[in-house]
Amino acid sequence: MTTGTMAAALGALLSAGAAYASPEEDRRVVAALDTAYQAAVERNDAKTMAQILHPHMILVVGRGAVYKREDLLRSARERDIEYAHQLEDEGTQVVRLYGADTAIVTARLWLQGVTREGDAFDRRVWFSDTYVRTSEGWRYAFGQASMDLPVE
Repeated sequence: MTTGTMAAALGALLSAGAAYASPEEDRRVVAALDTAYQAAVERNDAKTMAQILHPHMILVVGRGAVYKREDLLRSARERDIEYAHQLEDEGTQVVRLYGADTAIVTARLWLQGVTREGDAFDRRVWFSDTYVRTSEGWRYAFGQASMDLPVE
């Protein structure tokens, strides 16, 4: 997919959540947005991440560290991590709707890569990502990730 095609597809997904749709359509849009977000993180694509993230987005990771939207975007721009993989494990994603304006995505995520300091990692975590409907469409507002899962 070309950059232009990807941008057009993302624009369509983001604006699709602005108007009220059926619950099935909302689940489809939020699922696709969350998958697109994970792919943007994997590519260190701060521009796409910024389009999906809510202005007041917060991420809490398993050890209790809290990251704001700007922390995540800065990390992508500065390429703090080079990802080989940042993927939801197939078949683990579930989207639950709470009212007309809140959706929570849960899935198991595979992260593999190397930090700027040269530390390699290969782990899986469970996460919950909360999306809220805004006048511009669905936006990723809150995330929480588990501690690293034991190796199976």
